[in-house]
Amino acid sequence: MADESHEPNELPESGAPDAAAEPNELKRGLEARHLNMIAIGGAIGTGLLVASGATISQAGPGGALVAYVAIGFMVYLLMQSLGEMATYLPVSGSFGEYASRFVSRSFGFANGWNYWFNWAITLAAELVAAAIVMQYWFPDVPGWVWSGGFLAVLFAVNAVSVRGYGESEFWLAAIKVTTVVVFLVLGVAMILGVMGGASPGFANWTAGEAPFAGGFTSILAVFMIAGFSFQGTEMLGIAAGETKDPEKNVPKAIKSVFWRILLFYVFAIAVIGFLVPYTDPTLLNPDGDVTLSPFTLVFERAGIAAAAAVMNAVILTAVLSAGNSGLYVSTRMLYALAEAGQAPKVFTKVNARGVPMPALLATTAVGAVGFVLSLIGNGVAYTWLVNASGLAGFITWMGIAWSHYKFRRAFVAQGHSVSELPFRARWFPFGPIVALVMCAVVIVGQNVEALTGHSSFYVLLSSYIGLPLFLALWWGHKLATGSPSIAAADADLSRSH
Repeated sequence: MADESHEPNELPESGAPDAAAEPNELKRGLEARHLNMIAIGGAIGTGLLVASGATISQAGPGGALVAYVAIGFMVYLLMQSLGEMATYLPVSGSFGEYASRFVSRSFGFANGWNYWFNWAITLAAELVAAAIVMQYWFPDVPGWVWSGGFLAVLFAVNAVSVRGYGESEFWLAAIKVTTVVVFLVLGVAMILGVMGGASPGFANWTAGEAPFAGGFTSILAVFMIAGFSFQGTEMLGIAAGETKDPEKNVPKAIKSVFWRILLFYVFAIAVIGFLVPYTDPTLLNPDGDVTLSPFTLVFERAGIAAAAAVMNAVILTAVLSAGNSGLYVSTRMLYALAEAGQAPKVFTKVNARGVPMPALLATTAVGAVGFVLSLIGNGVAYTWLVNASGLAGFITWMGIAWSHYKFRRAFVAQGHSVSELPFRARWFPFGPIVALVMCAVVIVGQNVEALTGHSSFYVLLSSYIGLPLFLALWWGHKLATGSPSIAAADADLSRSH
């Protein structure tokens, strides 16, 4: 049975861009440079700029590198899967729509709401983080002042137009990219002994338990952290629905994922591993908290003046970029859910600039409520919300892999040739199957201590609360609607309605 959901901004059969959108439709206002930077911006955040040092401290330079290479390979496979579907069906609902078309409407319903919740709550988390960063320069100003101000700015940027979001994300991402490139150049110069004193050689890779400190358990722990660090790369699937000439621009962005992973994560972890011993107390204090960004540490040792202030500014950029993108993608997902009849119809309304304003207002309000909850009591309610959203990204990734597997089967079953696809994922069916299994390992193993009984039931529940919430959405919708699984022969492959 074909999916009855309707996406008004889909491509006609020829794949030509929607040049003149109707008043109540999204507009294709994103260009190739915007899409590329959105994809890059999704790969560079506080996970790289701040937490990367903690991963080396936990697992040693070799352990951290193995974990990031493995997760980077998984993300590459996932982006191949997403690229194949997003190029053929560039819709704003993206993986929520694909799940509805190729798996079941109930699975699509759960995926869409899961993703909206993930980024709406992440927006609140980024507001909290931004306030903390601002304390570096203005310790006497209450944090809520900065959080409220930044939320207003992010709302204004997203309310202008999709191009306004694209431009802001382009420049925010450019700052992050420039920082990482400068870091790599300086780092290599220091490794070679050109600056910053004598070359450390391989000393930090052989000291103590290095390169693999803590054994397999430590690598598994870093495996989870690395996975969280890569979340956001799937955003280009949402952005494809508002991108000009998606058949040309989406594959370009997807193909660059491998090089971004290699350059921004693998090389950066390797450079840090050469320059900073995993036992350095500035990477992680006895309480397990990050005390200093490894980027700040390397810049200081290279003799860069005001390195801490510069890196704090870059980290603020990363936080605002994540909040900006989170507000954008969650707004579009809520709009797509309403278009599919899975959310109140009011969220389908789009203004003359192509912005789904009711969806934007609702998502902004949820982000604001999440931030307020962080101020009440000890922030217990907020902590539970953040924990619940923590697994949401991996659940989304599993949905992408499963949807792609079902999409390709349906495409062939309905008499199509794979050669007809504008972009073909590599290594099918190996790619989506491996990505699906690896995501499952990350989800199950994210808190090994809780699973093995070394933590309280409270810790176990708070760690995994996102999983039963997702299953409740999925099976609740299925029980309420009787929605069947989609057979390959019945899947909706139409590119226009």
